[in-house]
Amino acid sequence: MGKDMIADTVAADHTAVRVALWRALHLRADPPPHVFEDEIGLRLADPGDGWRDRPDMDVHATRRTRASIVARARFVEDLVVERAGEGVDQYVVLGAGLDTFAQRRPEAGARGLRVFEVDRPGPQAWKRRRLADLGLGVPEWLRLVPVDFEGDWWGQLLGAGLDTGRPAVVASAGVTMYLTPETVEATFRLVARLAPGSMLVTTFLRPIEDVEPEERPQLEVAMKGARAAGTPFLSFYRPPQILALAREAGFREVRHISAADLEQRYFADRTDGLRPSRGEELLVATA
Repeated sequence: MGKDMIADTVAADHTAVRVALWRALHLRADPPPHVFEDEIGLRLADPGDGWRDRPDMDVHATRRTRASIVARARFVEDLVVERAGEGVDQYVVLGAGLDTFAQRRPEAGARGLRVFEVDRPGPQAWKRRRLADLGLGVPEWLRLVPVDFEGDWWGQLLGAGLDTGRPAVVASAGVTMYLTPETVEATFRLVARLAPGSMLVTTFLRPIEDVEPEERPQLEVAMKGARAAGTPFLSFYRPPQILALAREAGFREVRHISAADLEQRYFADRTDGLRPSRGEELLVATA
């Protein structure tokens, strides 16, 4: 095992930790009703008592960002539960990070849903150890699939038991910006070939000039941090571009879920002004 791999296994991916902390911050900084409730991600991350003093946890500066994070998580899981109710029994999480669906919703496994968490080997090995440390473990219906996203990750997913003859929901939240456009396109084509009725739900990062002016400095900091960490942002899309990409990949139906759509769905009755940013939005594509 190389030095980089050893280093990679001793800590979670920093972006995955930040997402888990923003989800937890939503429960602490924003009044109910909460859009999404996840305390297990915070336990997995185990950031220490001073985590709320981190600059990237500033309650005011991160309002739109954490609203977007919890809105996308809620949307994806609402879709998975809806499709599971219609008989879809496979859920693939690409770039799973510290996702906790399997821990928070054990009833889904009891009803026959199989979950495949796909992520890089180092962070996933770290997560497996944290699940064991917390006494949560890995249930039989959850498959952890370590992959190189720029390699044959699809073959590894199939080897883990994904049945291409049955519909699946494939979710990719906060991932496309780290992939080359060629890899994004290849991923779309692979998912589009799954059984009819399969769905891809993915976030995409819009170009910085599309982002609300007050949010641009924060995005610039995130981009700089990603470059410094060796995981630069590589792919940005405007809605018409990613819709066209999905159609060209072979999906029969494509939908853009905008920040305004998420606001109407999850934030319409709030009086505190919490709203998601249009910097990251969603695509839903049906095979």
